[in-house]
Amino acid sequence: MSPEAPCPSPAATSSASPFASRNPVGGHVPVAGGLHDVGMSYAHDLRAETVQVFVANPRGWATPVGNPRQDEAFRERCAAESVPAYVHAPYLINFGSHTEATVEKSVESLRHSLRRGREIGALGVVVHTGSATGGRDRSVALKQVREHLLPLLDELTHDDDPFLLLESTAGQGASLCSRTWDFGPYFEALDAHPQLGVCLDTCHIFAAGHDLTGPAGMHQTLDLLVDTVGEGRLKLIHANDSKDVVGAHKDRHENIGAGHIGEDPFRALMTHPATVGVPLIIETPGGKEGHAADVERLKKLRDG
Repeated sequence: MSPEAPCPSPAATSSASPFASRNPVGGHVPVAGGLHDVGMSYAHDLRAETVQVFVANPRGWATPVGNPRQDEAFRERCAAESVPAYVHAPYLINFGSHTEATVEKSVESLRHSLRRGREIGALGVVVHTGSATGGRDRSVALKQVREHLLPLLDELTHDDDPFLLLESTAGQGASLCSRTWDFGPYFEALDAHPQLGVCLDTCHIFAAGHDLTGPAGMHQTLDLLVDTVGEGRLKLIHANDSKDVVGAHKDRHENIGAGHIGEDPFRALMTHPATVGVPLIIETPGGKEGHAADVERLKKLRDG
C-alpha cells in the first residue's frame, strides 16, 4: 500500500474509479487486538489495496464500543494510503425471520455496524439478505424487511455514512435473495433507497445457479444484475472461487483458480463496465499465505 490521494467519498459510484487502480484488490482482515494495529498490519502483509473488517463478533449479538485511538488510526491510515474500507455485519442478522426477538436484535446489530462503519470511515456495510423462516411466504418476509430495514436506511443522512450493501446467499433454504433477479423485489421493498447497494459474492452467485464460466458467463451475470438494480449499485465484490459445482447451493469458498469457477471469469469480471472502480475482497481459505497469494493472483489477472 502506498500513499495516494485521500480516501474517496462514500458517494462515489462505480461509473468512474476514484481509486489508484480500476479494481482495488484486498481481503477480509482480522482485527482482534486492534482495528488498526492488527488489521492494517495484516493488510500490509497481504499488499492489500482495500480491506474488510468485522466490528462485532460475526456469530453473536454483542454491540461493542470501539477503541477511539484504534478507530482514528485506522481511518487516517485508510485515507492516507487510499485504501477503501468496508464492514461486514454479523451473520445472525435476518430481517425475514419469523422470530420477533431475532428481528429486534437484527435491527440493533445492523444499526451498530452502520454507526461503527461511519466512525471508522468505511464506505459500505455488507449484510446478508436473509431468509423467510417459519414456512412463511417470501412476500410476507419482504414486507417485514421493509418495515424494519427501511427506517435504518433513512437514518443514513450524513455525508460520511456508509452504503448498506446487500449480499445474496448461495440459495440454501428459504433464501430471500440468491439469483440476480431476486435483488429486484428486495430493492422494491426498500424503495430503491439511495444508500442501498449490492455486494456480489462470486461463490454465492455461482452456487445459486449462475454459471460464471465459459466465454461470456461472468458478463451475462453482471448484465442481469445491472438490468435488475440499475447502474452504479454494484459497490463491492467478494471474489471467491467455489469448492462446489454451479447450482450446488453450498457456500464453500475456494482459492482463486483452484475451484469450479476458475481464473478466467475473474479476469472477465474486471473488464465489465459495471465493475469499474469496484473493489474486490477475498474471503478464501489458507490463512495469511493463501490470502496473499489470492490477492497477488487477482492483481495479475487485472493488470495482465
